[in-house]
Amino acid sequence: MVLVTAPDLPTARKLARGALAARLIACANLVPRLESHYWWEGKITAGREVLLLMKTTAARRAALEKWIVARHPYDTPEVVALPIAHGHRRYLDWVRDAVQ
Repeated sequence: MVLVTAPDLPTARKLARGALAARLIACANLVPRLESHYWWEGKITAGREVLLLMKTTAARRAALEKWIVARHPYDTPEVVALPIAHGHRRYLDWVRDAVQ
């Protein structure tokens, strides 16, 4: 699972559809109206973002990260990978089969 934030829904959709077309992910869930609070350039900042939950394989994670960084509008995009400790076998097989 790779977490990515985007500045707005059109950008999130573009990233999701592009990663799908490139076969880097099997699925992306977009969570709009996320409120982010963070340190940036020496001060605490807040803003609205869209969170993408991107399902990929360990083998394609690095390629996905490189793809996102090359296309993301942020200078420092959030690209955080979380390992899947457990999941429904048929779903995980589907993710593996969908990602090339």
